[in-house]
Amino acid sequence: MKLTRHRPGAALTALVAITALLAAPPAQADPPATSANAPTANDTLAAPTVNETFDGAALPTGWNAVDGTWKVQSGRLVGTSTSSSQLSRITFGTPLTDYRIESHLRFDSAVDAARWVAFGLDLAPAGTVPWSIATLRNGSTATNGLEFAQRTTANTWKVTDTAAAPLLVGVGKEVALAVEVRGTRATWYVDGRESLRTSMVSRTPGGVQALVVNGATVSFDDLKVTPLARESFIRKPGEPLRVWAHRGASSAAPENTAASDEVARRARAEWIENDVQPTKDGVPVILHDTTVDRTTDGTGAVRSLTAAQVAALDAGSWFAPAFAGQRVPTLASQLDGLKTRGGNLLLETKGVHTEDSVARIVSEIRSRGMSSRVFVQSFEPQHLRWMHELAPELPLGLLRSTLDPDPVAIAKDLGLSAYNPSDAALAARPAAVNELHAAGVAVNVWTVDDAARWDALEKAGVDGIITNRPAELAGWNAAFLQRDKPRVLSPAAGAKLDRAQQITIATTVGESITLDGRPVANGTVVDASTLALGPHEIKVLTADTPVAASTFEIVPTPTGLAHLILTSGASQNAVATMTGLVGRRQYGVLATYAATPAAAGLSAVRRELIVTESRLLATR
Repeated sequence: MKLTRHRPGAALTALVAITALLAAPPAQADPPATSANAPTANDTLAAPTVNETFDGAALPTGWNAVDGTWKVQSGRLVGTSTSSSQLSRITFGTPLTDYRIESHLRFDSAVDAARWVAFGLDLAPAGTVPWSIATLRNGSTATNGLEFAQRTTANTWKVTDTAAAPLLVGVGKEVALAVEVRGTRATWYVDGRESLRTSMVSRTPGGVQALVVNGATVSFDDLKVTPLARESFIRKPGEPLRVWAHRGASSAAPENTAASDEVARRARAEWIENDVQPTKDGVPVILHDTTVDRTTDGTGAVRSLTAAQVAALDAGSWFAPAFAGQRVPTLASQLDGLKTRGGNLLLETKGVHTEDSVARIVSEIRSRGMSSRVFVQSFEPQHLRWMHELAPELPLGLLRSTLDPDPVAIAKDLGLSAYNPSDAALAARPAAVNELHAAGVAVNVWTVDDAARWDALEKAGVDGIITNRPAELAGWNAAFLQRDKPRVLSPAAGAKLDRAQQITIATTVGESITLDGRPVANGTVVDASTLALGPHEIKVLTADTPVAASTFEIVPTPTGLAHLILTSGASQNAVATMTGLVGRRQYGVLATYAATPAAAGLSAVRRELIVTESRLLATR
């Protein structure tokens, strides 16, 4: 933020410097937020399972205050935790896999800037461990102002993801918050802006929703929990590419093993791609090739070996000695690992499958309650037809080395959620992306490990990349989120400015800018003495739709009051008298004097400003 001070004359400079040394008043609370969190574009919301405005006198029916102090007061739910070592928790709602939780909330007090409030994303109704939360700190712009975290079965903290919030919350400011949960994935929204993602939410069979307060008093209003309809895999405007880890993180660990899955998980891949095919005795195992020769110390076709024989093979030494002892996972063990450690599975049915072998795959998925965390793809349309008949809840993707004459037609015929071509295939006909999107079908491209191609494919509108380098793509996505995003640079969000400051309106990209609803040009310098006391909002608009906003505040200070006097055009005697009163902090006397004819030369507007701000300073 570029701020400069007016210097009306050398004779008065020293006086301005003296008044600048006077203690500034305490910071005022920001006004309540007015923006709301709208549902994301591709999600259809059902009727809320929780919809509370807290208009009664008691806690809503079914809400369980696990610990701390909870009460309904003045149309708000108020939770209090008295120290940084104490948690206040209240549970409510019903077990949901995919849902949105949202509320307007306010820190009424806090022990310090590190204290926090959280949405409980998955807690036992009685509050027993383990549980998962999404936290917001009072000092929200710290590097860990936002977090996704778990309380483990050992009753210890595990923080999985952190970020700074896009605005300073602090005490007294109401803010609209929301978290969307999709199985083990979740997205934080602060004042309508996506701010942090995770793929590491720990889920339990009977987990419900909750609120948690630490070292603060926080009040809540308009709290909703709304189930989300089946997910669309089409990328929303401004979102990064979806990361699909090809055979796990196969550039860093032996493919299709627990090790490569773990690396992909730690790289924050949203989905881990594995290949599945049956052994001689019909057990689905995770292996790409038709034989075990390339990726194990054994030989022979996987379909000619029993599950026990495959389980005895070393699937890691071929990659590096450090991975000796890695095994070919069964689908069952792969699903169990994802369920306990986190992650979602993009499962490719590899080679020839019968309807019975597809049914065995479906049984393994369903018996573990993993249907919401598995996406099935195949080169074989018949595999997908069987999948759709046996498990219509599973999203489906068709793999292609060359594009079909009519990708939309086959996508509709198979009930696809995604059409997944090779990079070369899509390059032959990039217009297919828009055609498929118009039909509600996502496009994920395989197998792309080059950042230049990621950039080109993002610009082409594809939704995700299947890559051997998920950690690198996740890092590329993080950089992508910082590029050319509309935001307000100056004044900084939450800034409290006085009258002695000139304000430069500066934003990044955007078609137009407004200050308090009035159009302004980027780079406009605004004299703070022309603005009313209180909050002012800058908005960046694209196609007349606000895409970024920032609020700053004009506050009364002795320096600002001195500036009003020095630039008022009043007579020399009046200026000398008034600045002397400022220097002696006699603000009440100044207010009286400025309202009289003795303060000669003051315009009506400037006189009112000086009187008003003197009176405000006199009360502090």
